[in-house]
This record gives sequence, C-alpha cells and structure tokens, in this order.
Amino acid sequence: MTGVPASAAGGTGRRPAPGAKLGAAAVNQASLWNIANILTMIRLVLVPGFVMLLLADGGYDPVWRALAWAAFAVAMITDIFDGHLARTYNLVTDFGKIADPIADKAIMGSALVCLSWLGDLPWWVTGVILGRELGITLMRFWVIRYGVIPASRGGKLKTLAQGTAVGMYVLALTGPLATLRFWVMAVAVVLTVVTGLDYIRQAVVLRRKGLAAERAAR
Repeated sequence: MTGVPASAAGGTGRRPAPGAKLGAAAVNQASLWNIANILTMIRLVLVPGFVMLLLADGGYDPVWRALAWAAFAVAMITDIFDGHLARTYNLVTDFGKIADPIADKAIMGSALVCLSWLGDLPWWVTGVILGRELGITLMRFWVIRYGVIPASRGGKLKTLAQGTAVGMYVLALTGPLATLRFWVMAVAVVLTVVTGLDYIRQAVVLRRKGLAAERAAR
C-alpha cells in the first residue's frame, strides 16, 4: 500500500480491458516485422538460393556464376542496410541481434566452402576466415558479462575486403581480373588475421578490467 489514490497515481482504478494485454502483445509481436529484420530474413533465405546458383551445372557455367554473384551482392547490400536502419530508427530487437550475425556468417561461410569445394579457393583460406569468425563469436560470449567490444575500423575494412574478394571469386573471371582477385583475397586474409588478434587483445583487456572491478567491489 502506497497511500496514494489510484487517480493520483495516474490510473483510474479500473482493471484493464480484457483485450488490453492482447493488444500490447500484438504491438510487441509486430515490432519483429520491421524493415531491418525483414532484410535480415531475406539474407537468410538467399543463402540456399545462392548455393544452388553457384553449384548449378557443375559450378563452372559463367551465367549461373553471374546469377550467384547477384544473389551474393544483394545479401551483402542488405547486411549494410539492416544494421544501419535498426540503429538509426531504433528497430533493434532480440531476433535481429541473433539472426543478423547468423545471416552474415551463413552467406560468407557457404560462399567460401563452395568455392573451396569447386577448387577455386584454397581450403586453408576458408579455414582461416571461418576459424577467425567462429573464434571471435565464442570470445564474445566469454567477455559479454564485462562489456561489448565495438566494431573497429579495421573490422569494417575486413568485412569489405572479404565481401569484395569472395564476390570476385564467385564470378568466372579470367586474365588480369583473376590475378587482381587473388591480391584482394590476400588483403582480406591479412585483415582477417590482424583484426582477429586485435579483438583477442581487447577481449583479454576487457576481461581483466572486469575481474578487477569485481574484486574491488567485494
């Protein structure tokens, strides 16, 4: 008991209408279907379609490879816009926090594995990139109780380099462009390793500070 009349506390003293809770739940549920989440869902749906296009007709038909590149490009573009829209218009949801990184890794991982399976990309490159992404994901869970490590400029450059390099490998390029894509991928691999090591350094520092703060609070 607070001793404050219901009317003074901003209420009328009446019980909420039977449909009020249902209406609120409907609003909360509707928030899942915002434009940012829809773009993420589109990216997830594109993954199997991209794989089928890339591997169609043995995986070496230039037309199918061009269509696969188009699907990959759309997925990369949606990756840029869904996060921006979610942050700009306050459309961040629990679904988006989980689905967005899954969609990112699904499209990139499927492209790398397929390219290596076709013999276009060395398996060690695929292993380095996917190993880094998996390791960093696990490390996020390791330090999440102490804080969040923000995306760095190097990490953004890494993502751009990976997307550009993989996109060039998806296309059936020959001649100078085939040589160029090799060097773009080399840059992507270097950035992948360097930013991964930097993330590990930041995670260790963040955890040490968190543990020190916990000891000081005891």
